[in-house]
Amino acid sequence: MYGIKYACNHPLYSLCTLFKIGDRGIAVIQQRFDPDTKTTWWSNIDAELQDEIYLNTNFKNYFDKVGALQNENGFYPTVTVRQIMWALKMKPLKKEPWETVFDRKYI
Repeated sequence: MYGIKYACNHPLYSLCTLFKIGDRGIAVIQQRFDPDTKTTWWSNIDAELQDEIYLNTNFKNYFDKVGALQNENGFYPTVTVRQIMWALKMKPLKKEPWETVFDRKYI
């Protein structure tokens, strides 16, 4: 209800969950895994997590720090679902052995 599935041409993903307040936004991505082909990709987050994240009491403060207007390429600041869950002091999803970890704070 609060986040929308957003399609874009980001170099890392083509779908994300976008949380917007006014003109500012945060793109949130979740890594997926296909056990048959052993491939991973980034996409929008699970639907049941959208409301849980948005309705978290710490979300507005986090959004005020991280949320921004689209950049010159049309992208919003991007974080992984695990990054935002840690920042909101939520119990994060179980880390899977195939997950990619980013060194940088924002993607």
